[in-house]
Amino acid sequence: MKIGVISDTHGSRADIRRAVSAAGEVDLWLHAGDYSQDARYLAEVSGKEVVAVAGNCDGRTEAKIDEFVDIGGKKVWLTHGHRYQAKERCRELTWWAGQYGADIVIYGHSHIPDISWSGSILLFNPGSAAHPRGGFPASCGRLEVVDGEARAELIYM
Repeated sequence: MKIGVISDTHGSRADIRRAVSAAGEVDLWLHAGDYSQDARYLAEVSGKEVVAVAGNCDGRTEAKIDEFVDIGGKKVWLTHGHRYQAKERCRELTWWAGQYGADIVIYGHSHIPDISWSGSILLFNPGSAAHPRGGFPASCGRLEVVDGEARAELIYM
């Protein structure tokens, strides 16, 4: 199963369309917040189900702060990360992942793409599709679990 991963779209429909095109065929999209309401448009453009979480810029929204999804036998924790100091460091995300029994953490908030491992936990930030920081271009990502192995890929647009 191929999963599209996006975050920090901030209402930019043009950047959502670019991400869908750049990611290619996926089975599901995960939106790590900041404009979780963009999930509706992402679903419309991609024709795929979208699981989204609320970010610090979302205001009132129906999206939850955290979602948990099973992908290929791996427990994925989807969060924006602002409540877990994701912008400053990932130690707290790693600690909470251990508490939740998550194998993979997908988060946003920093607008800086990252794929890293903390022991057996994969931390994946797709960066921002609309407002990248840190000198990086706009980005999204893909996640795939094959034979119990998680693979994350950044896609620069």
